[in-house]
Amino acid sequence: MSKVYNFSAGPAVLPHEVLLEAQGEMLDWHGSGMSVMEMSHRGKEFMEIIHQAEQDLRSLMNIPSNYRVLFLQGGASMQFSMVPLNLLGDRASVDVVNTGHWSKLAIKEARRYAGVNVVASSEDRNFTYVPASETWQRDPQAAYLHFTSNETIGGVQFSTFPEPEGEVPLVCDMSSDFLSREIDVSRFGLIYAGAQKNIGPSGLTLVIVREDHLDRARPQIPTMMSYRVHADADSMYNTPATYPIYIAGLVFKWLKAQGGVRAMEARNEEKAGLLYHAIEQSGGFYHCPVEVAFRSRMNVVFRLRDESLEEAFVAGARAAGLVQLKGHRAVGGMRASIYNAMPLEGVKALVTYMLEFARQHG
Repeated sequence: MSKVYNFSAGPAVLPHEVLLEAQGEMLDWHGSGMSVMEMSHRGKEFMEIIHQAEQDLRSLMNIPSNYRVLFLQGGASMQFSMVPLNLLGDRASVDVVNTGHWSKLAIKEARRYAGVNVVASSEDRNFTYVPASETWQRDPQAAYLHFTSNETIGGVQFSTFPEPEGEVPLVCDMSSDFLSREIDVSRFGLIYAGAQKNIGPSGLTLVIVREDHLDRARPQIPTMMSYRVHADADSMYNTPATYPIYIAGLVFKWLKAQGGVRAMEARNEEKAGLLYHAIEQSGGFYHCPVEVAFRSRMNVVFRLRDESLEEAFVAGARAAGLVQLKGHRAVGGMRASIYNAMPLEGVKALVTYMLEFARQHG
């Protein structure tokens, strides 16, 4: 088997230990005689899996008891609709911070159901920073304030989180930096994340929602879109994404074995620091367009001074076992996604390759 370091933005690299464990349990989970993929989602075996996954996630994030954890489907894109449908209540508008591609999609979808007040936008500088919170034009009557903690495509990350104001809860799309750093869950009304970056395979979406927000949906909400319905059914209203939940549970156990989120945060800082240092010390051969204070630890975007070398850079990286480095088609350039499961050795290998490529072509 050829070994590569996978820098894909998602579906993304998974911990090697998790893949080995899943391989060993593929045909027979814990003596049940069944693969997890074959189990009834209401059988005692799978109930053990999902309950343990939730317990481990609660432990990793110190989730308070008055928050529900929902294992849903549809990706973060489904949440762009589910959030306003569930949280609008008797309010007419929502606040949103616009920091890039995924924020814009959330805004577009929210406008189907409510007025949208863009409290701040970084589009004036091509989404290369996060607007200072003291400049935000917040509405005290908004149903909630939505922001994207890490823009996967633009490589922009909130270095600190906004403060909740009055009765307006914070809602955060944490799809690409979930479990990568410590957070205080109690500051948020709702957190959601697609699984395919830091949690597990695609097909699963996690929602952490404060219980008092479960009954704010309007009466006409579709049954499958209701947080209350899924909460009352313990995420079993319909057949959940059983295998992705199983893998997510293994990832949670792996994270605990690594020392938890605090240890992972320190490791992520080290990896990102190495890569950004290489970019800054390249003499301009590489450059990162994102302002330093807001550079993502998860998705490091960079460009080559000579854009005509991009294809050669990607081809050479692939030959060196460094794959999925091409930037998103919407912005071009390069992008190295270095989520929790990317080992330090992978980042070191990328830095070594970048230095050698710059030496040859600079």
